[in-house]
Amino acid sequence: MMKVEYKHTHIAAKKKLGQNFLLDKNIPRKIVRESGIKEDDLVLEIGPGFGALSTAILEVMPSFTAIEKDPELAKFNREEHQEINLIEGDFLKVPLEPLAGGGKLAVLGNIPYSITSPILFRLLDNRHLVASATLMMQHEVAQRIAAAPGTKEYGILAVQMQAFCDVKYLFKVGRAVFKPRPEVDSAVIRLVPKVQSPVEDSEGFRTFVRRAFRQRRKTLWNNLKEYYDTLEVPAETLKLRAEALMVEGLIELFEKLTPFDHVPNDPETRDGIE
Repeated sequence: MMKVEYKHTHIAAKKKLGQNFLLDKNIPRKIVRESGIKEDDLVLEIGPGFGALSTAILEVMPSFTAIEKDPELAKFNREEHQEINLIEGDFLKVPLEPLAGGGKLAVLGNIPYSITSPILFRLLDNRHLVASATLMMQHEVAQRIAAAPGTKEYGILAVQMQAFCDVKYLFKVGRAVFKPRPEVDSAVIRLVPKVQSPVEDSEGFRTFVRRAFRQRRKTLWNNLKEYYDTLEVPAETLKLRAEALMVEGLIELFEKLTPFDHVPNDPETRDGIE
């Protein structure tokens, strides 16, 4: 573990938590500007670390809530940033509804590479509580979220996120501004959940997307025939690969399918990992 020094505090960056701390103060300020947060917003920061982004947020608003899993960093933030309502816990487990308090959260964070997908899908599952999410993550993952149809990056993650959120790729962040220095570059994206859900059965759509992309080189017909009655779908569509359809086209296709009562077990797949 690498010791990171900040204001005479030595705390080891924990590899298992995916900790990489920002050194450049201009980047957190840029993240805050791009987030569009205002003084009266309900802001939630995921994993404040040594508080680089927290400090930039406090330049805009007097207080906000942050969730930090690392006990040492939680203690550090309580002492260093007393304006923050610091919750020591795992973002994937902390209930979000009480934090929203009947409103919606503006979420910000430099999120660990190792749990990016679980964090994204936690936000997606709780999108009724989220006004926006401005997040720094691995550059490759950001590209996949914002990918266009027909590209190699376009897949499960792009369709899932773009179906339910307006996605904007904001800017790239080089690896040299972190300590410890990661092996990859980062990027910042902004997600804004759509006011109306494009599909009623969002869980069914998630399953459909995993199935449609399960073998990328196969046609939609070959990927879906075991799971759905496709009689209502034009044959020309079924001859395509999933990556050829825009998100709207995949939603339209999903709505024309009728699931079979008994289907084979889906292959082991994590959302966003193809």
